[in-house]
Amino acid sequence: MNTKSILFGLAGIVLIAGVVFTLRNINSEKEVNKILVEEQPSQKLSPPKMLYGVAVKDYIVESNSVKSGTTLSDILYPAGISYSQIDELIQNSNEIFNVRNLRPNHNYHFFFGNDSFKKLRYFVYEINKIDYVKYNFADSIRAVLGHREVVHDTLIKEGIINSSLWLSMKKSGTDPNLALYLADIYAWTIDFYGIQKGDKYKVVYVVNRIDSSYIGIEKVLSSKFTHSGHDFYALRFLQDSVEDFFDEKGGSLRRTFLKAPLKFSRISSRFSNNRLHPVYKIRRPHHGVDYAAPTGTPVRAIGDGKVTKAAWSGGYGRRVVVKHNSTYTTGYAHLSRYGKGIKAGVFVKQGQVIGYVGMSGTATGPHLDFRFYKNGTAVNPLKVKSPPAVPINDNNKKSYSQAVNYWRTILDK
Repeated sequence: MNTKSILFGLAGIVLIAGVVFTLRNINSEKEVNKILVEEQPSQKLSPPKMLYGVAVKDYIVESNSVKSGTTLSDILYPAGISYSQIDELIQNSNEIFNVRNLRPNHNYHFFFGNDSFKKLRYFVYEINKIDYVKYNFADSIRAVLGHREVVHDTLIKEGIINSSLWLSMKKSGTDPNLALYLADIYAWTIDFYGIQKGDKYKVVYVVNRIDSSYIGIEKVLSSKFTHSGHDFYALRFLQDSVEDFFDEKGGSLRRTFLKAPLKFSRISSRFSNNRLHPVYKIRRPHHGVDYAAPTGTPVRAIGDGKVTKAAWSGGYGRRVVVKHNSTYTTGYAHLSRYGKGIKAGVFVKQGQVIGYVGMSGTATGPHLDFRFYKNGTAVNPLKVKSPPAVPINDNNKKSYSQAVNYWRTILDK
């Protein structure tokens, strides 16, 4: 083989090795292995930069944010729009966006004509990070609802816990809100108040970006949480048109009851038959678990049920009692206030906010007194074992097995 052939061969290998593969957009079980190949740089002219559907180069763009108490007139009149035009705009676009819903700190943008007149052509108000309303003053006065393009990226993060899950993620540069997602997913299987130093996690999840800017987590696809030496898998799977999480054996992670009614708190007093009361300084039974948390922390119903009481209850202060079935009832005491619509007789769903932590009644500090009753008798909430929900059915076992093999290949590396 001559020298020229060898050189051409080496060049071909280098060219192939230069192709970069990116794993992204794993948005459903049917697309778990979708791989996109990045295109080589194009020699074509770059398209004009667009902002809210407007070519930026043709306008002078000025941006600001809504101040508290500001109205649409306060914003548009100084920009050269008359009160009669503002009134016309409100009348014509009220069904698209009610201007009374302007919120403080939300961004807005002026697009002025790039000429000596500097006339306002467009005004854009950001309803949220994705949705916006664009008012057109270029010809006829009208408004349209727009949506910024969201790009989905799939990330894999792992870490070891030294103090708390939240701090572990924050120190590693991971969005700590991912901890809240894991707390929800494992709410039925892991006691997050008992997390130990050395526990580990590995998570595959989808994040959203707009114009290359990170805007938040969309969903978790799979995870492995190692707690006290045991591996807990959570694999997202679509069954009966509903996405839910299952373990590696096909069992549902959802249980009849949540593990705890609060997220990320600490236990300040446990179930006891002989506790020294912090106020009365006498020993007597404390048939509940106290969770110390800041005032205003949301309190969730640990299961579906009917509210039988939402009222002041002596030393308990503001208290909510939920009857889940003929066997189980739970109580939530010392609340600062009740959740929206919570009163005796209403039905609540698992995870619904039924109140907020406080120190009403006899209490030395803000906390939740949580009680669990079985057939009318108080039992230790930390020792209650709840039966699992519906597992993977027979029709889906084959496809779920394939999903398990795929995700474990990633999670167990």
